[in-house]
Amino acid sequence: MIQAIAFYLFAGIVIASGALTILARNPVHSVLWLILAFFNAAGLFLLLGAEFLAALLVIVYVGAVAVLFLFVVMMLDIDFSELRAGFARYLPFSLLLAAVLGAELIFAVGAWNAGLIEPAARAAVPSPHMSNTEALGSVIYTRYAYVFEAAGLVLLVAMIGAIVLTHRQRGGVRRQNIGKQVARRPEDAVRLEKPETGQGVTL
Repeated sequence: MIQAIAFYLFAGIVIASGALTILARNPVHSVLWLILAFFNAAGLFLLLGAEFLAALLVIVYVGAVAVLFLFVVMMLDIDFSELRAGFARYLPFSLLLAAVLGAELIFAVGAWNAGLIEPAARAAVPSPHMSNTEALGSVIYTRYAYVFEAAGLVLLVAMIGAIVLTHRQRGGVRRQNIGKQVARRPEDAVRLEKPETGQGVTL
């Protein structure tokens, strides 16, 4: 009974916060509603016994992605009134796209249920002697080890590309010379002047 109450509580808050993420007029409020949706989705993962996915959702999506969204929204100078002005123009296409996605979801659920597979057999039964994190790590580093390494190589290539794009040579850009700043002496940075009365300082 407690699990059912917790499930409906988390699920209701996820749906409500997701709707408010779309309908909020202030984009900062939209990001905050999105963070609330992530937290409650993590609660749903805990009810399923997937504590690793819950921690991953909070650490990665809330701690990195959502906070990055919040900083970007607050730093960019965007005319949100102009963005909202085009909402009515794209509303028919948005409703058509939502109808297509809803039909696809209904078709996918119907095709899944048409297989006559029992709910207990659709998901892997967790081992009572192994936690969710241990089971996931065992599968990743044995059966899907090469796929995991390929994903790591893709991330490595993306990181190297970002570094190359950041450190490329640009003309007319003043760069910081750390070694020159560290080796600078006080007499190189300070000049004492004693101008006579009525005369200024020569620069």
